Amino acid sequence: MDNRNNKEENLDNSRITPEMLKSRTGEFDLESILFLKLRGAGIHELGCIGECLNLERLDLSNNHITHLAPLSSLKMMVALNLSCNRISSLEPLASCDSLQTLNVAGNMLCSVDSLQCLKGLRKLESIRLRDPVYNLSNPFCLNGSYRPAVLETIPSVRVIDGDRVTGTGSDLYHLCRDIDNSLKRFITSNGTVELAGSIKPWVEEGFWDIKPPQSTIIEETYKQFNDILRECKELTKRADDAISQAERALNIRSDTNSYVF
Repeated sequence: MDNRNNKEENLDNSRITPEMLKSRTGEFDLESILFLKLRGAGIHELGCIGECLNLERLDLSNNHITHLAPLSSLKMMVALNLSCNRISSLEPLASCDSLQTLNVAGNMLCSVDSLQCLKGLRKLESIRLRDPVYNLSNPFCLNGSYRPAVLETIPSVRVIDGDRVTGTGSDLYHLCRDIDNSLKRFITSNGTVELAGSIKPWVEEGFWDIKPPQSTIIEETYKQFNDILRECKELTKRADDAISQAERALNIRSDTNSYVF
């Protein structure tokens, strides 16, 4: 009888159910779940996961998942970890418009063409297809030249397998370097004059009275700093929301280990 009960329990755990999600998060409404960690839970089927419409971060790593269809309704999802599963198609993720970070290392993706469905995800900046630390990969990663193909397939990607390939980081460095050089030049009535030997100290009073010429470099840098500031504000808001949710969950359940992330 005990063996039979154990088998039934394992069968129940292989499929995501509302009871499982409510038990793990302490939430009574599936749409209230923002973060969910189901790592190594023995899951075969995603079940009702698609009902968590406001889910932003989801960890389904180290399971036995093959089909991702229920994930297609998760329009708010920002980060998704599907590493170490049995996935051969990412097609349902094509509608996850908010996705920024995706980990699919350790699956069964046989061709770069399997990433074509992600081409329209304009916010997707980081993708992990191979993880040497945990010895995880995909069949098409055996070809050492897969990274250029990934960049061509998903133009928005800035980080592949944890390595930055391009992006605002390096661009901003070059812009700041150019501005630093431009501060040594000032416009006079006779044209451009080199003032490298007589530039005033950075903090000297009145230093900013002399303005460098306006240029597209300065305008672009100003725009990028504003973008970064806006992203920081958004991250701060998300962090505040996460802390509020954690506090609510901890008040509901005394077992802190049941809360995710």
